[in-house]
Amino acid sequence: MMEREHSKYRWGELHAIVKAVVDRMIPADAWPSATQGGVLDYLERRASEDAATWTNVLEPGLRALDAEALALHHKPLSKLSADEQDVLLRGLEQGRLRDFPLSQQRFFSTILSLVIEGYYGSPNAGGNREGTSWDMIGFRPGPVSKLQEPVPETELPQRTIDQLRDRYDAIVVGAGAGGSVAAAVLAEAGLHVLVVERGSWLRYHEVGSDHTRNHRFSKYGHNTGPALDGHPRTLLSGSGEERIAAPHEGHYHNNAMTVGGGTRIYGAQAWRFHSDDFRMATRYGIPDGSSLRDWPIRYDELEPYYERAEWEVGVSGDAQAHPGRGGRRRPYPMPPLSRTLEAERLARAAAQLGWDAGPVPLLINSVERDGRPACGRCGQCVGFACPTNSKNGGHNTMLLRALQSGNCDLICDTMVERIDTEAGKHAIGVRLVQELAGKLERRQIRAGHVVVAAGAIESARLLLHSASEAEPDGIGNRNGQVGRHLQGHVYTGAYALFDEPVQDGLGPGVSIATCRFAHGNGNGIIGGGMLANEFTRLPLIHWNRALAPDAARWGIAGKIMMRDSYLRTSHVQGPIQEIPTPESRVRLSPTVKDRFGLPVAQLSGSVHPESLRAAAMLAEQAETWLWAAGARQVWRTRPGGGLSAGQHQAGTLRMGDDPSTSVTDRFGRIHGYDNLWVSDGSLHVTNGGVNPVLTILALAFRTTEMLVKQG
Repeated sequence: MMEREHSKYRWGELHAIVKAVVDRMIPADAWPSATQGGVLDYLERRASEDAATWTNVLEPGLRALDAEALALHHKPLSKLSADEQDVLLRGLEQGRLRDFPLSQQRFFSTILSLVIEGYYGSPNAGGNREGTSWDMIGFRPGPVSKLQEPVPETELPQRTIDQLRDRYDAIVVGAGAGGSVAAAVLAEAGLHVLVVERGSWLRYHEVGSDHTRNHRFSKYGHNTGPALDGHPRTLLSGSGEERIAAPHEGHYHNNAMTVGGGTRIYGAQAWRFHSDDFRMATRYGIPDGSSLRDWPIRYDELEPYYERAEWEVGVSGDAQAHPGRGGRRRPYPMPPLSRTLEAERLARAAAQLGWDAGPVPLLINSVERDGRPACGRCGQCVGFACPTNSKNGGHNTMLLRALQSGNCDLICDTMVERIDTEAGKHAIGVRLVQELAGKLERRQIRAGHVVVAAGAIESARLLLHSASEAEPDGIGNRNGQVGRHLQGHVYTGAYALFDEPVQDGLGPGVSIATCRFAHGNGNGIIGGGMLANEFTRLPLIHWNRALAPDAARWGIAGKIMMRDSYLRTSHVQGPIQEIPTPESRVRLSPTVKDRFGLPVAQLSGSVHPESLRAAAMLAEQAETWLWAAGARQVWRTRPGGGLSAGQHQAGTLRMGDDPSTSVTDRFGRIHGYDNLWVSDGSLHVTNGGVNPVLTILALAFRTTEMLVKQG
């Protein structure tokens, strides 16, 4: 494959230096070199998007590297032998060059990362010509069915702000998992419902497939909102310093803000919480510094709603696979997806260890259902929309039902800036704001009921911003509980390298799990978690996170390592039951506002030490499983101790019977109110040792069923 001529920009006088460097980072062998694989095209695009990095890092570093070649060999870098170039680059990597004008490590890591992105990233991002590097390592992004075009999605009708009624029976804030269920239950009961979604309705092609701009790897942005400009959050450090975070940065703890919310791009694991997850304080006591509490309800009270969520939204799985988690009355509506090659190996290892292990329940069609096909087994599940429309999310199940009822209006790209209330007892409506043609438009809409379903961070922010004379600190915040107990999931586990391939490319990848470490782990461990094999890794994620600590990362050895390790690496991990703390919380920033002039969410807090102890235990068990599966090398992951929220964010408006320690009652209604409800993960007292979406769905059915009964 020959280097293609660049039509717009050939890096000027530095072209020869750039080419020499990138082709030593990924040299030619039986497969193309970096330049032959399109890396210069990718660098050209990045230079146009980020001129500062080119001007302040790459250009001075390349000139200095060439000057070093001239000083040592009396020849420019491009004229040196491959061995001489490699010696210089190794010296640069180790910081041994003289008089370098900037940090050698910064320059080396910056250009190496760009080369890797251009070679192993998405072809539509400007590099990886014809996906050749994916062929080289064995990554298969397309559906097994060889479908050439995405399955058509049902268009969701939307209203403009001037088309809305002046009053609705119910207004639902947010069109994610909880909001979509609430909308369907209320609309099908005959209520006139308005769903207000902050994000856009994004079609499949609008979500896109850029491997550097998604919710799995968001180095330069993400693909599901909010926009990177005008929607910051802040993180408050222990010293009181407030740092601004953009939506694609980790400290933002972003969840997708689009119609469907996180369900638009999630991996769709559909676990019920363990029966003991609802009585953590009773079973374990309350650790110092924690706010661990029992739920006001028990598993048996939620079980009928778990069943309803599984059957109405659509879950595939094996109801007999994970015993001891609580009784159930019906099987799953769909059988599990077939095991992958990796899962077969892990199943044999689990049997050898005497562990119960079985299929992961998924909100994904394993057979055709509701007019949508079975999963196409693609390798791009988490972080992207489904090309076969087989993932069951809010956008293509419950919200669709709500809109088809004729009783539901949907408005997108619109914020609820506050909830209007009377005397701190009754919600009377909401105030909307949106940007149209560069101008802000506002409108007040009245409502019989308001259901808040914007996610744990934004729901808390909305209640705090809806302060009134009766509640000067925010709705439901008389006892200072709004925004506290923010939690997500600490993930922990281990990677392993095998002598033979363990990956067959069948998505979504996650296929087998064990729940034996959810509780009863001894050594004072509080709770525990679930372990499963991981979703199919994107090639960039493999290079950034899954290479062994001693693996070569560049040069011919690095290229061989990618080629040889991609299909031979397994990753077993899972979430642990986090121990909530009152100081992990959401407040309103006193200094930073968004594009609408509203105070943004300020986040603070850290993971409780008991959560890190449980994580260490679970990582050890992941290592045990992988050794039993025949691994030749295993290495653990180690979570940090910073704030945990992320895409599993929960807990900020926790339910309870005591208003002094909770925000809502056992049905998700704000204490002291008759018509103001919460329908998202912020209700969770604890967040389980598994993915929380099925519990969000179940609680939403339960809450809105009570709303309908109340009338």
